[in-house]
Amino acid sequence: MSFRFPKKEKLKSKKLIEQLFAEGIGITSYPIKLVYLKTRHEDDSKCKVGVTASKRNFKSAVKRNRIKRLLRESYRLNKHLIFNNIEGEFAFMFLYLGKEMPSQSRITDAMIPLMRKFVNEIAKGSK
Repeated sequence: MSFRFPKKEKLKSKKLIEQLFAEGIGITSYPIKLVYLKTRHEDDSKCKVGVTASKRNFKSAVKRNRIKRLLRESYRLNKHLIFNNIEGEFAFMFLYLGKEMPSQSRITDAMIPLMRKFVNEIAKGSK
């Protein structure tokens, strides 16, 4: 299993991001919310992933960037939970909802149950 987060897995398409927030389904494992949408990608990637932290809760760009880096790192190390258990292609957006600066362990402790919840939702939906 590769623990990389290559360029082709990054969610950059403005159209897809807008569609994700308009039509996507949300799951929360506080302090992280996952919005996902089943979609098609031109390249052969299974998932496109974006991360965000609220400007309202974190005025400093340095703090927002740190939170986004922690979210990406946690996704990168635990994405095997999703990749090994799903069929199809998805777009994901991880939103940090908390108001305090998180630690890596806090993010990971929320990310793993969130990913498991997502896999369970997909498994229920495909039956």
